[in-house]
Amino acid sequence: MPEPFHTEALLIAGRSGVGKTTVGWEVSAQLQSAGVSHCLVEGDNLDQAFPAPPDDPARTKMTEANLAALWGNYSALGYRRLIYTNTVSILEPDLIARAMGGTPRIIPVLLTAQDATARDRLSAREIGGQLDAHLRRSTTMAVHLESAAPPDAVRIPTDGRPVDVIARDVIAATNWH
Repeated sequence: MPEPFHTEALLIAGRSGVGKTTVGWEVSAQLQSAGVSHCLVEGDNLDQAFPAPPDDPARTKMTEANLAALWGNYSALGYRRLIYTNTVSILEPDLIARAMGGTPRIIPVLLTAQDATARDRLSAREIGGQLDAHLRRSTTMAVHLESAAPPDAVRIPTDGRPVDVIARDVIAATNWH
């Protein structure tokens, strides 16, 4: 019989404008209300440095090192469940596993949204000069994630749905009670 998982990582991925951060916060709030121990890490914050290190132009090593440091602190305090939001998180389970150490149970969730929904959300959020670039990248990433997502990824649509309902669907994929 295989050894049970001692740690778990809920990976919430999706295109820009799909609602990853908002859903992650709501998942955390609902788990808190249910008394379920966990920690939440917003992946976009792990590699926000300029310029990129010469030996790490995509900042992947930086992301992994920073996640490992954060997880090490959480793990030392007894946390065993990680909620990690990042556009491509479901495509990087090995990076997450290395950062967490051991063999965590990986739960991949892909949030989806139509182009119009993502455009509306990004238009409300992006008030600087980057809206067009974000819209282009979001569309490209939606296609990439749909084709590259692992077969066990749970796809959850966000179009026209309240965040609390989306979060309940995400939590249902974890079996965290």
